[in-house]
Amino acid sequence: SERSDPLELVVTGAFSKPSLSALPSPVVTSGWSKRTLQCRSDVVYDRFALHKEGGRDLLQSLVLQPQAGLSQAHFPLGTVSSSHGGRYRCYGGYNLSSEWSAPSDPLDILVAGFYRKPSLSALPSPVVTSGGNVTLQCGSREEFDRFLLTKEGDHRLSWTLDSKRQPSGWSQALFPVGPVTPSHRWMFRCYGNFEKHPQEWSDPSDPLQLLVSG
Repeated sequence: SERSDPLELVVTGAFSKPSLSALPSPVVTSGWSKRTLQCRSDVVYDRFALHKEGGRDLLQSLVLQPQAGLSQAHFPLGTVSSSHGGRYRCYGGYNLSSEWSAPSDPLDILVAGFYRKPSLSALPSPVVTSGGNVTLQCGSREEFDRFLLTKEGDHRLSWTLDSKRQPSGWSQALFPVGPVTPSHRWMFRCYGNFEKHPQEWSDPSDPLQLLVSG
């Protein structure tokens, strides 16, 4: 009989893990945004592979020209839809080996633009004394199941909390933030979603910037 197509076995953990990031951010708007996932390492690999949790395919790419001991590859997602939402990891490998590195830390791609935006406010005030703490309240009448808070800047951070329903029908989550220092830009947005559609998030709230005094 004819020989079958070769199957490459992915053996992870042979080499140190790379890092995975989304350019320009992991929160994207459905139908409008294009995103690229970047896998990079200070180990000079020949190739990288990208895998989405729950998917059956392993997308591979040769590295871009290594620079200063770094290797990296770009994986364009194209125009984003809800199907792009999910958890991704990448792996590094060499051309003459069937073994792959340990997986990168997971990267969650969140697709926004499906529901009306929530509101975001600071309690008790957006003016915070240096070194102090503040609570950010994200809320909506949409009765969302979860809220996501994102902090913008060089090191983008995000937090997710389950919502709490209020007697008025308002759903909200309270995010503790701090200590706040003047060395960072404290700009936030929040999003809401429903448990039955975990990859689909609302439009972003209006931005909220904390002002650091003292």
